[in-house]
Amino acid sequence: MQTAAVPAGISLGETVGPQVHRLLRRRIIQAELLPGERLSESEVAKALSVSRQPVREAFIKLSEEGLVQVLPQRGTFVTKISVAAVMDARFVREAIEADVVRMVAESRSAGAIDELRRQVAQQKSVPHNDRAAFLRLDELFHRTLAASAGKSYAWNVIEGVKAQMDRVRFLSVDDMHVTRLIDQHERIVEAIASGDRNGAEQAMRLHLREILNSLPAIASGRAELFDRD
Repeated sequence: MQTAAVPAGISLGETVGPQVHRLLRRRIIQAELLPGERLSESEVAKALSVSRQPVREAFIKLSEEGLVQVLPQRGTFVTKISVAAVMDARFVREAIEADVVRMVAESRSAGAIDELRRQVAQQKSVPHNDRAAFLRLDELFHRTLAASAGKSYAWNVIEGVKAQMDRVRFLSVDDMHVTRLIDQHERIVEAIASGDRNGAEQAMRLHLREILNSLPAIASGRAELFDRD
């Protein structure tokens, strides 16, 4: 089995381990590293010009997120997308973010509303074929909501469980889907701006249930990427 190649991209101004983790995590989520591909600790370290210790730490973190499986005496392999983990992550996100938007709508911070509107405008300007850029802005939008509610730790909890969900979201993003997601973001922001807590919560729940519409078709069309157990 061929070992996956990993490009350089490590900054000297930041702790190495988290950078290695983010780089590998991003490549798995964006389907650049596919299920079944083997990741070699020594080869990743060589490709990134780092020692093996931060790579080992990154592999452990990826394993905790369910993105890789470490098999003794065999190696570390990218996992398939777990449908069960996707559903669990969606449930956790909805439970947390429904309350988050209610809190933001209650506070109606002008600064937060202006920032969220600015982000929605930025989302609209992303080229239609740049899925990665849109999803980065989408994540920023949700992280900003949590921060505006004073619940940044809650977003950290979400980040710890949503990796498999992110893999599906990357596969599901197309022009029509992006337009629909941005429209949903706008409805969330306008409900917040009007102080409509129930409306903001309802809009967020609808938004986070979007994956339920796309998951069956993606799992069927890309069956080789999915674990349905």
